[in-house]
Amino acid sequence: MNKSGRSIYLYFVVIICLLLFTVWVGTQRVPNSGYTRGEFERQMESGEVAVVTICPNKDTPAGSLEVILKNGEERVLYVTDVTQMESVVREYGIDCSVESVPEESWFLNSVLPILIVVVVCVFFFVMMNSQNAGGGGGKMMNFGKSRARLLIGGENKITLEEVAGLKEEKEELQEIVEFLKEPGKFTKVGARIPKGVLLEGAPGTGKTLLAKAIAGEANVPFFSISGSDFVEMFVGVGASRVRDMFAEAKRHAPCIIFIDEIDAVARRRGTGMGGGHDEREQTLNQLLVEMDGFGVNEGIIVMAATNRVDILDPAILRPGRFDRKITVVSPDVRGREDILKVHAKNKPLGDDVDLQQIAQTTAGFTGADLENLLNEAAINAAMDKRAFVRQEDIKKAFIKVGIGAEKKSRIISEKEKKITAYHEAGHAILFHVLPDVGPVYTVSIIPTGLGAAGYTMPLPEKDEMFLTKGKMIEDIMVSLGGRIAEEIIFDDITTGASSDIKKATKVARRMVTRYGMSDNIGVINYDDDDDEVFIGRDLAHAKNHSELVSGEIDREVKTIIDDCYKKAKDIIMEHEDVLHKCAKLLLEKEKINRAEFEGLFDTYYPQPEEPGARVGETE
Repeated sequence: MNKSGRSIYLYFVVIICLLLFTVWVGTQRVPNSGYTRGEFERQMESGEVAVVTICPNKDTPAGSLEVILKNGEERVLYVTDVTQMESVVREYGIDCSVESVPEESWFLNSVLPILIVVVVCVFFFVMMNSQNAGGGGGKMMNFGKSRARLLIGGENKITLEEVAGLKEEKEELQEIVEFLKEPGKFTKVGARIPKGVLLEGAPGTGKTLLAKAIAGEANVPFFSISGSDFVEMFVGVGASRVRDMFAEAKRHAPCIIFIDEIDAVARRRGTGMGGGHDEREQTLNQLLVEMDGFGVNEGIIVMAATNRVDILDPAILRPGRFDRKITVVSPDVRGREDILKVHAKNKPLGDDVDLQQIAQTTAGFTGADLENLLNEAAINAAMDKRAFVRQEDIKKAFIKVGIGAEKKSRIISEKEKKITAYHEAGHAILFHVLPDVGPVYTVSIIPTGLGAAGYTMPLPEKDEMFLTKGKMIEDIMVSLGGRIAEEIIFDDITTGASSDIKKATKVARRMVTRYGMSDNIGVINYDDDDDEVFIGRDLAHAKNHSELVSGEIDREVKTIIDDCYKKAKDIIMEHEDVLHKCAKLLLEKEKINRAEFEGLFDTYYPQPEEPGARVGETE
């Protein structure tokens, strides 16, 4: 029996006990104090009795005598024959009176039983209704109710001022805020505010935060729900929840409905293994109708977030539904600095911490990455029992976030250490020599938590909006540097370069099939677009090129890899003395910084304070 069931029976027992106690109290007279007939007769003989009241029963000669003594004490005597006792009392000359025979209580005999039955029935009715509202039965009846959370006005404390690093995105959404505040200004000139705003971008860029800030800035009700909350195993539940959510939104208009991860419910229809899911498609159809169908939903703005806009159904992306699509990208260096300032507000920073330098050296980081970086740094400070965060804490946090915590206690043989040292030295030389991929920040042969035996960390000095062919060629060369160093020094190769080879092959294939950077293949896109069928692609997805072209693509990829391998090997052979010196220094210190590494080339460059975001590592 569950907890709620036990509570019902406990309440029932308590009520029955209370009713029985009431009946018992109503039928009791003055309690018997152990008064005996012999004691009563002795008191009459001694003249202690003042008044006696005889109370006969209805159907029997028995009854009771209520005795009042001259000292004011009251006693009760129960007798089997009240007539005999009356004559005895009168013989002693005591003031005696006889009460009338008690009549039947209509309340106890008629009303009370009916009242008990009514009370019990009402109790069970109320309890069963409350169980249906909150228990299993209620869940069955409430499947079609919306699960959207509602924040009203002042409950949402987030405003656009608290959103950093998204200047252009906030400017685009400012129109939404103005419409919610002053709709008459737009309707006067015949303007129609967008019915829907789709926020697309990589995870962690701040899409959900931006939607909350818009509602907080406009000070309007904000409904938030996840796309997965619509779909259940029962057909029709999702569509019912969509209807209920929009009906609730109409009562709070003007308002904002925010659907997070909308791709869970708005994927392209009629695709995937065995066609579309009927329940999901019904939910999507209802959402399409509510956003722009025969119904009128004025004052309701639907905002949604996704990082897979490519798998959404085209019907939901047309004007009239999601009129405006805003891409939320990773922040630039200025945006990263603003974000770091926001997350550093409640963290005491040491004098050596420079947020501007951190922003410059964390290219590619999203807002969530930067928040996590500072949080890990604060954890490091707390573990060292310090009340402030130092630059060293941020350095450790970057390594932990980027490649995993260092495993200094792991036991590694001298042979494996030597192989790792030369492997990482090969990466580092290419990072230093090639102009578009370096410079080197840290080289280490300490194993990390992600299974890497060592790592080489470069220092990106600027944000890159796009890649050049030369940059991609150099990336491939750097990836192959570790494998080349192993081959040169040991005349043998290991499995440590498997991830490097995979990375290099992926870059080379994209150069040929996607970016048109092959002279032999030409400026043609041969990318298969091989997304999984389970996320919105057709099962029978035909290739867009022949088998002959596939063979040419493979040969061209191999040509690029072989050419990069040869060029990288020539560079490392040219700096073989640095290769040996770097490996020797790594075996001595296990980790070297930029100044120590560049000193091997007899060249010094000022060392920055922060690592970059790209890492070359050994498995």
